[in-house]
Amino acid sequence: MEPATKQASSSSPSTSSAVGRRTILKLAGLGGASWLTYLAELLAREAEQPASSTRSSQVPAQSLIVLWMAGGPSQLETFDPHPGKKISGDTRAIKTAVAEIQLAEGLEQIAEQMASIALVRSLVSKEGDHERGTYLVKTGYRPDPTAVHPSIGAICCHELPTGSTEIPRHISILPGQWPSRGGFLGEEFDAFKAGDPARKISDVTRRVSDLRMQQRLQDLDVLEASFARGRARSVEATLHRATVHEAKRMMSSEQLKAFDIGKEPLALRTAYGDTPFGRGCLAARRLIEVGVRCVEVTLSGWDSHANNHDVHTRLKALLDPALATLITDLKQHGLWDRTIVLCAGEFGRTPTINRLGGRDHWPHGFSMALAGGRIRGGLAIGQTDPEGGRNVEEPKQVADIHATLLSALGIDPAKELISPAGRPLKLADGKAIGQLLT
Repeated sequence: MEPATKQASSSSPSTSSAVGRRTILKLAGLGGASWLTYLAELLAREAEQPASSTRSSQVPAQSLIVLWMAGGPSQLETFDPHPGKKISGDTRAIKTAVAEIQLAEGLEQIAEQMASIALVRSLVSKEGDHERGTYLVKTGYRPDPTAVHPSIGAICCHELPTGSTEIPRHISILPGQWPSRGGFLGEEFDAFKAGDPARKISDVTRRVSDLRMQQRLQDLDVLEASFARGRARSVEATLHRATVHEAKRMMSSEQLKAFDIGKEPLALRTAYGDTPFGRGCLAARRLIEVGVRCVEVTLSGWDSHANNHDVHTRLKALLDPALATLITDLKQHGLWDRTIVLCAGEFGRTPTINRLGGRDHWPHGFSMALAGGRIRGGLAIGQTDPEGGRNVEEPKQVADIHATLLSALGIDPAKELISPAGRPLKLADGKAIGQLLT
């Protein structure tokens, strides 16, 4: 059996090699001279970036991007293939930029970036239900009737400096059925929901003149003051005034332009993939650039109880260019050291294939990918049983991933907050995985 922990050798490509062969070919496919100009700009920016070996391991990241694979992707068709084994279902593996690590076919662009990515292949949980599994992975806690736990994005916004950001600091693009919430931290830490960046954000553009808008706000002030007489405490509890204030600030902010991916070169938009998910990942980079603390981008549809291989082939075609280009783009814009990227779903899929050609829910050994900031790339921790059993090598809990992410963000996972029920709760009730941190 192969070692459970695999790491890039000294001869592996540097994480600073951001412009891969497939990226160049994709840009060339655009035709004309524009791709040459854009490629020259990429190479020039890359030359200006410091080598990854010189980056400071002491400076924590400041933002988190969560690529949420809603439905539960199969570890065997993504980050933990077992080629030649019965459990693979004939899924083939491909080589990566790290000689000791393979990925499933269909992730060729991500494979080129493997020296920048860490995999945890031995995650285990007790939650095989979609809603409960989503809650666990997004918050680090199993559902508990005594407390609604905040998602990790809400914790980032609560614990990291506010800065000069005028738009919501917690954003969910293409949110699914259970978007990230503020939990007991409060609704102000809920994720702001946005759709496909190809469309304008709804309800942020005023439909009347400035003068008319100002008059409406003055009228609202009169109504609020009248209603608040004798009800000051209950009015403050509704957060209505704070919400109106934040909405007004957002509507007038230049930072709203971060949602407008049309301002990016066509070559870059094409590299991400001309899909809602690809556009969401590009918008995530732009939002991080203006100071947003957490952006969640959802790619739905991984619940492959039937036609598992077809489902994964289609979705990997969306994930592969988007994640690979996001890594490249963060580096080119000087955001790599200050941004953590997590690619995760609520659980994995069974080693056996059912009579419908699908794989069912499997929380007994699944994978997540991490990259950026203080995350050590070129690493694969743990492995699942190649024969399909429930035993895994180096088992890790979801809470350990949360503790690792918070540590990389300079947040103490053991810090306790008091829930509304008066209970002290740690930000993460797990242990940081030291191998993942530089």
